[in-house]
Amino acid sequence: MANSFSTKPRFSSYLFTFLSFILFTSTILHTHDFLFISPPQLQLHSNDADLTRSHTVHTCDIFSGRWVPDELTRPLYQESDCPYIQPQLTCQQHGRPDKEYRRLRWQPHGCDIPKFNASLMLESLRGKRMMFVGDSINRGQYVSLICLLHQLIPQHAKSMETFHSLTVFTAKEYNATIEFYWAPFLLESNSDNAVIHRVTDRIVRKGSINKHGRYWKGADIVVFNTYIWWITGSKMKILLGSFKDEAKEIVEMSTVEAYRMAMKSVVRWVRMNMKPNKTRAFFTSMSPSHGRSIDWGGEPGGNCYNETTPIEDSSYWDSDSLKSIMQVIGEEFKKSKVPITFLNITQLSSLRKDAHTSIYKKHWNPLTPEQLANPTSYADCIHWCLPGLQDTWNELLFAKLFYP
Repeated sequence: MANSFSTKPRFSSYLFTFLSFILFTSTILHTHDFLFISPPQLQLHSNDADLTRSHTVHTCDIFSGRWVPDELTRPLYQESDCPYIQPQLTCQQHGRPDKEYRRLRWQPHGCDIPKFNASLMLESLRGKRMMFVGDSINRGQYVSLICLLHQLIPQHAKSMETFHSLTVFTAKEYNATIEFYWAPFLLESNSDNAVIHRVTDRIVRKGSINKHGRYWKGADIVVFNTYIWWITGSKMKILLGSFKDEAKEIVEMSTVEAYRMAMKSVVRWVRMNMKPNKTRAFFTSMSPSHGRSIDWGGEPGGNCYNETTPIEDSSYWDSDSLKSIMQVIGEEFKKSKVPITFLNITQLSSLRKDAHTSIYKKHWNPLTPEQLANPTSYADCIHWCLPGLQDTWNELLFAKLFYP
């Protein structure tokens, strides 16, 4: 009797220790923004009474705020100092006369975005592979990040090469690569050619993320985006078989249904290929366009052309940014067993009608006399000038990477 009595507490102690270990392990594996870099804390303002109220870092939404002029720290680099910017984004080189769009800083309500630290970023990428996957908007963010980093790297120790859909920037002394992979739908589609992809009859193949995903395997940080290519104004055509099939089985889906199908594939790919305690997955929300000036109270028939100031109404939402798509992203990512950090740049970018490339870019085809007489007709209100808005996206990415 004494024997069995003496072993009871020991059994309970072991059981308690075992359960504690299970609980601890579960907490670590499911921490939403777990990072292989131990993050320091965001600093609250100390000199602005309006922003030093009792908001803690954990309750501060860095995606909610306002645009403020900042001539001291903006732009973060000069267009002429970054040879990696595509001619479609070099607005100053192509004659844009105003410069105020480059001198605005995003100020969250209640906290500061941590200053982008290129040295810390490069050191943290040592021996690692970072990848942006998506369309030309994501390529713009990719190039912005290269511009923010490359000046710390000697000329002989860096290179950029393109292999079909893949562009690779190598920081040789860090044994690190930052890559961009062209996949506008993330799934296989008939728009996958990185050079010739303007097709009016877009077709996306169901369940085909591994067609591209095999090239993303092994990446330590992946930043996904996809949106504008899904917005066709009509139903999406979904291929159920293979593009090689002679008789193709194609069904139609609503944009929301088709997009949900893609998000399910993203969640599945991340679960199968990313390790929560060693890697990070990000998803950048929809990039707004400013194709109708009447949306923000401008003259009918206008767009982003000749816009030089941001929209002041902080609640403004671009009409081309479907809230139903945002809802799908939230619903599907919530189910993900491996965390996907959401970079919610839509609202803050919706205010920046002034930041698009507009007419100030390289045009691959000669402009007609009719176009020249009406610049609104050929203004690009989808892509963004660099330096500019997308540098802020990377500041927010930096914040979520190091200060989750």
